[in-house]
Amino acid sequence: MKTCILLGANGRRYRSETKGEWGGHRSSKIYGRLDRPAALSAIAHGGYVRHRVFLADEATAVAAGIRPCGTCCKDRYQRWKTARENGRPWTP
Repeated sequence: MKTCILLGANGRRYRSETKGEWGGHRSSKIYGRLDRPAALSAIAHGGYVRHRVFLADEATAVAAGIRPCGTCCKDRYQRWKTARENGRPWTP
């Protein structure tokens, strides 16, 4: 059975038999949809791959300190931004 490498809530990678629901960029600490055209284009041209991570779910992304993408997850990003401006933690 094929295994996937996911990023855990502790920021460490681990093997999983289940694919991640979200993709992220480890350096910029942003996560978003796996089918996002801009990310797919960057990957096709050899960029982004070195820092790309996969996440099991949004709760894991948040626990790992990764925020939603402002382009492909506008509603989530806005809620994250509002919570941050008000000094509250954000949960998906």
